This record gives sequence, structure tokens and C-alpha cells, in this order.
Amino acid sequence: MTLRSLAALLAAFAWFAVAHAQMPGGPPAVGVVRASRQAVTETSEFVGRIQAVDRVALTARVTAFLEQRLFTEGTEVKQGDLLYRLERPPFEAAVQQQQAAVGDAGARLANASIQLARAQSLLNTPAGQRSNVDDALANQRSQAAQLAGAQAQLRMAQINLDYTEIHAPVSGKISRTNISIGNVVSPSSGPLTTIVSQDPMYVVFPIALRAELDLEKRYADKGGMNAVVIRLRLPDGSMYNQTGKIDYIEPTVQATTDTVLMRGKIANPPRRPIEPGIPVDRPLTDGEFVTVLVEGITPVEALAIPRAAVLSDQQGDYVYVVDGQNHVEQRRIQLGQSTPSTGVVIAGLNEGDMVVLEGIQRVRPGIQVTPGPAAPTPAAPKPAEQ
Repeated sequence: MTLRSLAALLAAFAWFAVAHAQMPGGPPAVGVVRASRQAVTETSEFVGRIQAVDRVALTARVTAFLEQRLFTEGTEVKQGDLLYRLERPPFEAAVQQQQAAVGDAGARLANASIQLARAQSLLNTPAGQRSNVDDALANQRSQAAQLAGAQAQLRMAQINLDYTEIHAPVSGKISRTNISIGNVVSPSSGPLTTIVSQDPMYVVFPIALRAELDLEKRYADKGGMNAVVIRLRLPDGSMYNQTGKIDYIEPTVQATTDTVLMRGKIANPPRRPIEPGIPVDRPLTDGEFVTVLVEGITPVEALAIPRAAVLSDQQGDYVYVVDGQNHVEQRRIQLGQSTPSTGVVIAGLNEGDMVVLEGIQRVRPGIQVTPGPAAPTPAAPKPAEQ
């Protein structure tokens, strides 16, 4: 084959390729779904923070040497557990001293009572005088007051002795100790340690006043806030497998942010069985940030389409609809309370409209397409599975 014939052959191939590329193609294929009424769970999302129900800072009530620490830092303690023991002998001696004072005051009172009885018995005899009875009565009452004061001092000494043993006022996880054994502690020394309760936990989150009023209006005829549950999305993106209830709405609006603080309570069980002396692993930690999902208990019937079919621009949300002649039309819509997978359409669509879900990048208003059923959208996983 000569060079001239090879060049002619290459030219023919090039012409065929260009001609083939310029041949008009058929209408682009798209996958469509039918707008239909579905049972949709209304959901609102907010950013919240986990908060312990009980938080106690333990402080010494008397001044004494710290002798013993009877807990493992970072573990959970139960209400009433002995945590610290302070130096006891000085306080035991004070109790004994006050017991002696009570005994002395009791003896004096007994003697004064005898003197009063004797003076009263002699009052109606020639040897009796009214002044002696009055003096004996005053002395008897004075000794009774002295006894009451001594008993109060004994009670105070016993209270101070009891303060040398520091018990857990609530159950929860205990932090590290701030003062080591051998130091002198007092009420001015600051907290020895902190206990935060673990189960249940609070989740607090600010919500715009307008959104809070919308929630109340939406569920007013369904039981109010009792008709909603709260779910949590943890910082790693997984869904927490427990649900909670809203138990408090702050009555004051924050003037700077126009928000209201809302609080829910949710269980925080351990991930594995509790073993003594070993830190307990629980999903929720005091102070961590979470995403709070406020959901209605009863699903509502609403016109819905897959969320992936909804596009947005500066004018708002819209979808592409295929009419009866397979022409594409851009349709502006208004979304209601939607989920990440389902868009609830309030206005802009009619039941039965064919909405483009697959091949959106190949369509534009006015062109003709070849519609076909879109692939089924995977079902949203349950919270426990997420």
C-alpha cells in the first residue's frame, strides 16, 4: 500500500467518525418517580449538649487531715458509699468532752430539782419562805437551760465527728481527687472531687422562638409536646438507639438570640455489664455536643418525593417534571418538614406528577426525554441499625 492510498484511507476513517459524531441522537433517558402521598415522620433538627441530671462537688465540712481515699477515680459510685475519711481522734475527744458536760449539767439539774421540791414542801410550815421557793425555781430552770445547751454542744460535736466521713450524696461517675492524702482540708479548700449522675441524662438545646411556636401549633391537637420524641445523632454520625421525651421548656426568651432553651431526658444505659472498680462505658457523656431530632410519634400523610430529586438555586427549591408528551418542565416547589431521604411538598406539585430523579444532569426545561421508572430508593435504616 502506497503512502497516497494510506492517507486516503485515514481520511475516510476521519470523515466517518465526524459524520457519526454529528448524527442526531435520541431523547435522553431519565428515571422518574411519581409524587404520591406517604406516611412521613415530621422531624426537626437542633444542636444540643448532654447534661448530667445531678452534679455534686464534694467539699470538706470540717478542718482535719485527709487520711483515706476509698474510691477509684473515674468509676461509678452509689449513693451512700464512703469516699473519704478524715482524722477522727480530735472530734471523738470533743464528743466525749461534751458528753461529760451533759452529765455535769444533768446532775446540777437533778440537785436543783431536789432543792425546789424541798422549798415547796416547807412553804406551808413556819420554816418556809416564798423567796426560797422562787430562788429554787429560778435555779432549777437555769440548770435545765444549761443542760439543753450542753446537749446542743454534744449534738454539734457529734455532727462534726460525722463530717470526718464523706459519703456520696448521689449515684454517678466520680472524677479525680483534687487533694491528695496527708493534706489538711477545710471548707475553704475547695471541692475534693465531683460526682455527675449517669442515667438518665438531660439534653438541652436552644430553639428559635418561631420554631418552638410552630412545634406547639403543629402538635397542639395531638397532645402537645407529649406527642413528640427526641432522638440523638452522636458526634461520630451514628444514631443513638434510645429515645427520650421533652420535660422542660424555659419560660424566658433569650433577648440576644431570640431562642428558647428546651430540655429532654433520655436513658444512658451501660454498653456492657458493670464490674466493681472498673470504669463504666456509657454512650452519652456529660458536656458533649449532639444533634437533636425532634420527631412526631404518629406519622402524617403528606405528598412526598425523594429528597434527591429536589434542586435549589437563589430563587428556592425546584424539580423537573415530565408531562404527558415527555417534555421536561421546571416546577418551583415549597418544602415542609422533610427528612434527609424524603421531601414533603407543601405546594408546587400534584399527586401523580412524574418527577425526574435519575439523569437530572441531562435535562433542561423544554426538551423531550425518554422516561422510565427510577431505581427503588433504599429504605432509611432504623435508628438502632444506624
